[in-house]
Amino acid sequence: MMAGVIDWAVQTRTLSGQSECGDRHVVVADDQHALVAVVDGVGHGSHAAAAALEATSIIQEHGASESLTSLVQRCHNRLRAGRGVVMSLAKLDAETRTMIWLGVGNVAGALRRRAGAFSRKSETLLLRAGVVGKQLPPLHTATLPVVRGDVLILATDGIGGDFAESVKPDWEPQRIADDLAARFGKRTDDVLVLVARFVR
Repeated sequence: MMAGVIDWAVQTRTLSGQSECGDRHVVVADDQHALVAVVDGVGHGSHAAAAALEATSIIQEHGASESLTSLVQRCHNRLRAGRGVVMSLAKLDAETRTMIWLGVGNVAGALRRRAGAFSRKSETLLLRAGVVGKQLPPLHTATLPVVRGDVLILATDGIGGDFAESVKPDWEPQRIADDLAARFGKRTDDVLVLVARFVR
């Protein structure tokens, strides 16, 4: 799906036997900026889904105006009374051609570089141990340069293994998401993988 500065897609699968998926995503984009986030509610089923929905609603509402650290802190404060979540978020600025990202818990993040654009083929998000709503670690963002054609992947722990190097950046985002879910998706967990290609 085209949305401002990104072309993006998502693939998700609910754990067998559960009626609701505890993995959710947010995409907010315009001609200059994009915010993408993937949230995984602790556990499975309706309680995990409710916690993930609460967090994604906060990100959707405040993401355009607040920093990533402020968004995570806001989610943490709201989720203290219930079940926690883990999450990874990224913001793209087309004007500065940079991406800021942050992860708490085990939602993996990878930036797969366009062929020939950089010496390294991929970058990996440094995840901070913790649970938003329960035990929040010190929050530190990282900033990376990005170019048109770079591909961001955010995946819950329902996607196993070292998937980043297998991503083909020239594939369409939906094809990448479908391929990762099919090859790396676990049958013992909810699955969500979000793929966003920078198009500006």
